[in-house]
Amino acid sequence: ACRHYQESGEFAPGLEEQVDGALASLEEWMDSRYGSPEQPLLVSVRSGAPVSMPGMMDTVLNLGLNDSTVQGLGKRAGDERFAFDCYRRFLQMYGNVVLGVKPDEHGENPFELLLKERKAQRGVENDLDLDTADLKALVQQFREKLQAHTGKPFIEDPKEQLWGAIRAVFDSWDTPRATAYRRIHRLSNVGGTAVNVQAMVFGNLGSDCATGVAFTRDPGNGEKRFFGEYLLNAQGEDVVAGIRTPDPLTRAADDGGNSLEETMGDLYQELVGIYQKLETHYRDMQDLEFTIQKGKLYLLQTRNGKRTGQAAVRIAVDMVDEGLIDERTAVSRVDAESLVQLLAPTFSLQEKKDAIDEGRLLARGLCAGPGAATGRMVLSAEKAVDMVRNKNEKVILVRIETSPEDIAGMHISEGILTARGGLTSHAAVVARGMGKPCVVGCGDLEIDYSRKEFRVGDRVVKQGDPLSIDGTTGEVLLGTLPTSPSEVVQVLVDRSLDAKESDIFRGLQRLLEWADRYRKMQVRTNADQPADALAARAFGAEGIGLCRTEHMFFGGERIVAVREMILAEDEQQRRRALDKLLPMQREDFLGIFRAMEGLPVTVRLLDPPLHEFLPKDRAAIEKVAEEMKVPPERLSHKIEKLEELNPMLGHRGCRLGISFPEIYEVQVRAIFEAACELKAQGVDVQPEVMIPLVGTVEELRWLRDILEPVARQVMKEKGTEVPLSIGTMIEVPRAALVADGIARHADFFSFGTNDLTQMTYGYSRDDAGPFLADYLSEDKGILPADPFQSIDQEGVGALVRMGIERGRSVRGDLKIGVCGEHGGEPHSVAFFHDVGLDYVSCSPYRVPIARLAAAQQALASEPKKKK
Repeated sequence: ACRHYQESGEFAPGLEEQVDGALASLEEWMDSRYGSPEQPLLVSVRSGAPVSMPGMMDTVLNLGLNDSTVQGLGKRAGDERFAFDCYRRFLQMYGNVVLGVKPDEHGENPFELLLKERKAQRGVENDLDLDTADLKALVQQFREKLQAHTGKPFIEDPKEQLWGAIRAVFDSWDTPRATAYRRIHRLSNVGGTAVNVQAMVFGNLGSDCATGVAFTRDPGNGEKRFFGEYLLNAQGEDVVAGIRTPDPLTRAADDGGNSLEETMGDLYQELVGIYQKLETHYRDMQDLEFTIQKGKLYLLQTRNGKRTGQAAVRIAVDMVDEGLIDERTAVSRVDAESLVQLLAPTFSLQEKKDAIDEGRLLARGLCAGPGAATGRMVLSAEKAVDMVRNKNEKVILVRIETSPEDIAGMHISEGILTARGGLTSHAAVVARGMGKPCVVGCGDLEIDYSRKEFRVGDRVVKQGDPLSIDGTTGEVLLGTLPTSPSEVVQVLVDRSLDAKESDIFRGLQRLLEWADRYRKMQVRTNADQPADALAARAFGAEGIGLCRTEHMFFGGERIVAVREMILAEDEQQRRRALDKLLPMQREDFLGIFRAMEGLPVTVRLLDPPLHEFLPKDRAAIEKVAEEMKVPPERLSHKIEKLEELNPMLGHRGCRLGISFPEIYEVQVRAIFEAACELKAQGVDVQPEVMIPLVGTVEELRWLRDILEPVARQVMKEKGTEVPLSIGTMIEVPRAALVADGIARHADFFSFGTNDLTQMTYGYSRDDAGPFLADYLSEDKGILPADPFQSIDQEGVGALVRMGIERGRSVRGDLKIGVCGEHGGEPHSVAFFHDVGLDYVSCSPYRVPIARLAAAQQALASEPKKKK
């Protein structure tokens, strides 16, 4: 019926007769008549979407009221005040939902303003304190408001009211809030909503009446306890809208004896029996709405309840133990993305709310790294290191945007905040890899490095001031808020909590063990340091899919040697500088390989352009020139020479290796010297060398011909054999198009979907934020999702499919993975499973998410058994 209405704008043929027939049955059952002045039947009109969308769809209560039926309702109930209370509620809901009365310019509901004015005139605080005369006066005011809005008297015909409400519920499927909800939760736009017409029951008929909402388990933590709230003498919207403070359902030590269990014990026990029956039937935690009318309990609806990540895991595991569901169902049921909540440090919700109420909310940005962080605000990586190491302070690093040069400060900071950048910007990618809370693209920040401060409007935050960020919500707050690592991190990474003492960890561990039984793809990690590798391994990573060697070039003597190499006038000078880097890189690989013993490690050779390793402003140039004992003019000249209009498309990746092959030669030597040394010690090492940014067959062939002999020479020198695997990152669209040729010279492919997305769309991932927000907005709807967050299956995905098919047409055993940020996003993981990748690689703290998502898609792809 909804689809027909959406397509034609008209109700389906025969629908009116069906509604009339159903209404007649309802009248007979309730011994009332819809529209009768003597025995009026009132109905509610509710949505019924195929997937629960709480609060998104429209509902209208108390339909059937007019100036005649309100009198009959009052007489039948023996309470005129009750009847007019229902009438004013109906006029407000119908006006808002069906007739389109909108809030004023200050966001105030016009009907609520009239209600507030009436209570103020009477000197009362609660709606219940208004008498019959007050409610009659409000009804008249509401009707006048509606006539002014529509230009005609309010609809008296109950049948016309009913069809208006049915039309409004169908229309509510396409409201901006419903569309946004489906987009956020990746729910299909196909299907529309059902309309449910129910007989009204009344929780506002006196002190023996009530209305409430209940959950069959705690939706916050998953505990198996009856959880909910109710209000005496109220209708459902009073609970949902927070007009009055509700009381708990179950008895508690501090509830003052107001729980439903205490005030209406028999009805409470009846409700308990019903919730247990419903949960057993649906085999999932239920969200119930109920009404008590004159001592009789009615259930209005039940649906699968929304829950936190922690609750989802606990409920799924507990229900397996209770025999309600099997392991497959448990794995399929938990939203993989919600596992982020189990890994992130957190703020107390109440303390954050108090801080916001005090006016400490500064700004909001993009949620790039989940979790909470608090510390002193610093504006440079050097200051971050100094504050932490020399003053033992916790810091939040704030930058206009970050670069690889900031890596030490990022690593040591509690959290990262940037004014620019998107969700796959440098700051976002690195922060997720480190498990750091991060907020990016916070455009309200006006950062002034010279004054060592930033401004938001007329508020100034100076370096050293306390600052807090919530990477889960994107909020930036003044001052400090206490945080704590999640229990899962305390067990696996910090080792500060015994696994036996954490129910949260044990539940997650069991769920992921079940997931691992069903998934087909491996899950690796992106890690550049041994500590990151160990953390990822603790989270279940089965190797490293991306080790970025450029992050090893910063800090201490390394950056000096790198700069010497860049400033070299010829190959001989470059090799002298590289000789200084060789032992440092070898030491790095020793740590990485040892941490990932027995597992493959894909090492990407140097990728970024060389100018990223050089200073930018004049003061820094002079300082570096002094350290290197070269004239500042020479350094400035080199920086100018290396500067590119578009570095992402410039002299980087394999192009550097072809111009300066000695750089890649030294890196390969360091990799295999470390591998041979560990192999001689009995450590199982599996290095994989990845050449970045290849776009032509000849680039890979030329570099392989140079680098493979280096690796074999090292093994000959050391008298040790280790696996030799050389592959490439498919991140240039042309590489996907000629993948069959490239595969003849590659042992593996790894799709770099960050750059592949960037080059396919022609969007800069660091600068696309302002217009992507427009593209994703509900009114434009140009893109269904941010392509840097969730892979564009139609466009970029077509290149991935092509690269896989063409590569394996030449080499059937070609190992293929993905190491872009998409490797840890559930919808992207599902796509990668379907196209046949061997593995995905993601940030350490997203490894559990990828494990669960891979299992869910494997289960979803199994052939359906015939009943």
